[in-house]
Amino acid sequence: MRRLQLFEIGELSGCPRAIRDGLTDYLAFMIVRGRAYAAAAPLLARAFGDGRTPVPIVDLASGAGGPWRALAPAMEELEVPVRVRLTDLHPNVRAYERLAAESGGVITGTPTPVSADAVPQTLAGVRTMFSAFHHFAPADARRVLADAATGRAPIAIFEATRRDARAILLTCLTPLFVLLATPFIRPFRWSRLFWTYVVPAIPLLVLFDGIVSCLRTYTPDELRSLAAETGADGYHWEAGEVGDGPIPVTYLLGAPR
Repeated sequence: MRRLQLFEIGELSGCPRAIRDGLTDYLAFMIVRGRAYAAAAPLLARAFGDGRTPVPIVDLASGAGGPWRALAPAMEELEVPVRVRLTDLHPNVRAYERLAAESGGVITGTPTPVSADAVPQTLAGVRTMFSAFHHFAPADARRVLADAATGRAPIAIFEATRRDARAILLTCLTPLFVLLATPFIRPFRWSRLFWTYVVPAIPLLVLFDGIVSCLRTYTPDELRSLAAETGADGYHWEAGEVGDGPIPVTYLLGAPR
């Protein structure tokens, strides 16, 4: 299946914040409850843990926090503690504040916009990205990788979507999941109920953007090619798939040699 560089409504500047936050809140809820990125913890521990000090993480395109609510404790169990800084071009500040309180400061957020292809030098650490790299067209994706390589920053990219018929068929069930999950998503918001049950904008947005995400997702071979095309010297890249669920997690790891 050929990759298509389509657009997602949630990434458009004109998307109302209440609807975008409803989308990212739902995705974060399902990623944590469904343990979508459980297989990422051993990879991160193997690649970047030194067993002595907490690993600083700069999470890019974080949405409402992605998997870190579950992933940070999983890293702790592997004896590779982390300190996570969440960033996004459209930061969900309320979600960041809630995660900071729940995690005791292990997870914090940057309230100002951060572009994944121009990360400030003040944000130092292992760069991670979950369920977001497919948003970038090839030229932009190369800039994200090149920016990490230029700053000699390790980077780890993970995708829980896949460009195949099975992933798209499973995505077609997401409106039902949104209707079932919304009462349990915290913090509670009347706006989320309105845009889910009165005007079903959030379920339809999750469906549309989910299908587009599948069609935009890079394969491991494509990730290797993008990394090679950055021309970064002294950098080691590794790409593949991991996990035993219905849709394996695709990953790309990069670090200075």
